[in-house]
Amino acid sequence: MAQAAAAPPAMASDITQQPKAPATGFVKLAKDVFAGTCGGIAVTAVGHPFDTIKVRLQCQSMEKPIYAGVVDCAKKTVQWEGLPGLYKGVMSPLAGQMFFRASLFGAFGESKRWLATNADGTTRALRTADYYKAGAITGFIAAFTEGPIDFYKSQIQVQIIRSKADPAYRPPYTTVSACVQATIRENGFKGPFQGLGATILRNTPANAVYLGTFEVLKGAAAKQLGCKSNADLPAWAVLSSAALGAFGYWFAIFPVDVIKSSMQTDNIIKGQRRFPDMVTAAKLLWAEGGIKRFYKGFSPCLIRAAPANGAMLYTVDKVTHMLNKE
Repeated sequence: MAQAAAAPPAMASDITQQPKAPATGFVKLAKDVFAGTCGGIAVTAVGHPFDTIKVRLQCQSMEKPIYAGVVDCAKKTVQWEGLPGLYKGVMSPLAGQMFFRASLFGAFGESKRWLATNADGTTRALRTADYYKAGAITGFIAAFTEGPIDFYKSQIQVQIIRSKADPAYRPPYTTVSACVQATIRENGFKGPFQGLGATILRNTPANAVYLGTFEVLKGAAAKQLGCKSNADLPAWAVLSSAALGAFGYWFAIFPVDVIKSSMQTDNIIKGQRRFPDMVTAAKLLWAEGGIKRFYKGFSPCLIRAAPANGAMLYTVDKVTHMLNKE
């Protein structure tokens, strides 16, 4: 069977020509889901405060900003809301981790297995490009579970901005569960998918860069360090691969993320929305501040990228290898 000479060393979770374990497709998927859920809890615990700051900086008014920058946003959040303020909306990602990570890492595992399967049913080693293709497929699929999670989280995160800008403002809901009820009541099953188009446009290329770079860098590190497989990589190699993949994620799509956040934090009542679609959102945001407007909140993303994504992918990697260990 033909193999690509430049292919990175196969991971324990990757496809090989002679699989060591006779696990069924369902068992493999279940392992991917469990590992992904563990990683999702890790990234939420580490990264949610940075995400709160990012969303608030992205969505505040350019003319009358509430926060002067990253540090000021963090200080005022703690001053006005206490430390729990940094975790506003956290119940949405926590409650949705199993569904989101099931779609993310389940799709990534299945995409890699599909790309590694030849037309005659035999398998081959994944090529470098295959990891990026699998990441793109994964990003598209995961958008349908990540979109609603981000929507509910963001709706809660920005209420403080509106209350500070308008003393007469009264939040229509103060908890994620109340937000879920309100959006379903107003827009039916489509309610949680507000801003879905922007989520898909962000996720597809971003996850191609993120997950593809992570896998390729691990393979290169394993080859350089003389490891028999990626499972033998030291922690620093896995964490640094995850961090660089995360940096690539945000550099690739941040302006689209600003559009997504703007649409997801908009009014749930269609007739009162300022950003009814991506084109309108892009035009209005550009009018507010040109190219700089599309990079509001970029700093906390970069600060968050290494620790949060490192924690997630390192956890996923280690749990996956543990589950596949004979």
